[in-house]
Amino acid sequence: MPPAGRCLLWLGLVLASAHASLESAAPGDSTTGPLNVLLIIVDDLRPSLGCYGDKLVRSPNIDQLSSHSLLFQNAFAQQAVCAPSRVSFLTGRRPDTTHLYDFNSYWRIHAGNFSTIPQYFKENGYMTMSVGKVFHPGISSNYSDDSPYSWSIPPYHPSSEKYENTKTCRGPDGELHANLLCPVDVVDVPEGTLPDKQSTEQAIRLLEKMKTSASPFFLAVGYHKPHIPFRYPKEFQKLYPLENITLAPDPQVPDGLPSVAYNPWMDIRQREDVQALNLSVPYGPIPVDFQRKIRQSYFASVSYLDTQVGRLLSALDDLQLANSTIIAFASDHGWALGEHGEWAKYSNFDVATRVPLMFYVPGRTAPLPAAGEKLFPYIDPFDSVLELMEPGRRVMDLVELLSLFPTLVGLAGLHVPPRCPVPSFRVQLCREGQNLRKHFRLQDLEEDPHLRDNPRTALLSKIAASCSCWRS
Repeated sequence: MPPAGRCLLWLGLVLASAHASLESAAPGDSTTGPLNVLLIIVDDLRPSLGCYGDKLVRSPNIDQLSSHSLLFQNAFAQQAVCAPSRVSFLTGRRPDTTHLYDFNSYWRIHAGNFSTIPQYFKENGYMTMSVGKVFHPGISSNYSDDSPYSWSIPPYHPSSEKYENTKTCRGPDGELHANLLCPVDVVDVPEGTLPDKQSTEQAIRLLEKMKTSASPFFLAVGYHKPHIPFRYPKEFQKLYPLENITLAPDPQVPDGLPSVAYNPWMDIRQREDVQALNLSVPYGPIPVDFQRKIRQSYFASVSYLDTQVGRLLSALDDLQLANSTIIAFASDHGWALGEHGEWAKYSNFDVATRVPLMFYVPGRTAPLPAAGEKLFPYIDPFDSVLELMEPGRRVMDLVELLSLFPTLVGLAGLHVPPRCPVPSFRVQLCREGQNLRKHFRLQDLEEDPHLRDNPRTALLSKIAASCSCWRS
């Protein structure tokens, strides 16, 4: 056999061996202990972020996370509605399997006793904790956020959450209203705080407790903003002067659009400031100046959210947990800001179904931080000059939130549940999504200390080098 042929044969054998090693060895193996998991879920966040190419939005802390992460450019939700999407990705089953397309049923009763991501981690020795909006509240999670199945301790909901849809927005008339646009002076609102600020504070308290725990943790943190109403600290408006706010590039309802494909955005029509516009149903349109104000408040809400993510990740760093914690960041679905005449989710347009999705895995997507080094120092979005941060690596493949279950489980070193049979209503543990772990493999070979120091990897490098010599 010629040298090149022998090279290819050996290369194939070693690749097969390395592949087996990748499947069996994960970062959370016995040499380092299991990795923790921090899952950050955001409500109604489209990829209007600097790391997704948005030149206007200031999101330096999320961008910083992306610079240490594997970012998926084309990730999509199964359905652009909160409860169906969350139940779907938290169980790893499609809405056709969970039988939930709205808010009005609990999957364990109406579809099947399907396991969830946190439940699986809990059953594998993890302390599982929920802060903020993780499951959609109400019937769809049995009025309990799926407790006690999914969580080791009772889920936390911020006390100020109950004021979100009340008259706390001071209008131009000086009176309080239940508005869509609701920049507030935080000291003047009930309890002097906002739900996402409380969620960040609680999540940090839990991290502090888990710092000294012998058990690995799975912490899910659900942020409300930029979900409507746009109720956020008023100073964030200053980041987005109205003269800098552009309109949607495709603001017209498409000609010939079937009525079933359009949503008349009744959610925002119920708000007092929108009611005052006396808009026609179903198509509006909304006056141009008010369109700019909606977009301004959405972007301001995103920057406010970014500060909360930044404080949370900075605390993770301060507690020296960044080198032992997987971070997954995602949204339940997007939201239309005037594209196609829409101002809502509830559609199958790209802006409603496409979501940000990124994974930080210590030692894989970024080198392990050195002693005293901070990966996630807090960045103030009000800084006049912000450094442009590129994602650590970008994947262009089309992926779906359904993959969260097998991917997180696999990255943590746990056994990945099998693919679901059809039908699977009586199967408690299986998954309908693909494991995205294959997208981490190139960096595995280069950066994962478990693979970098593996003799098979060293042999692979030598053979590859030899092949290169033969080719030349």
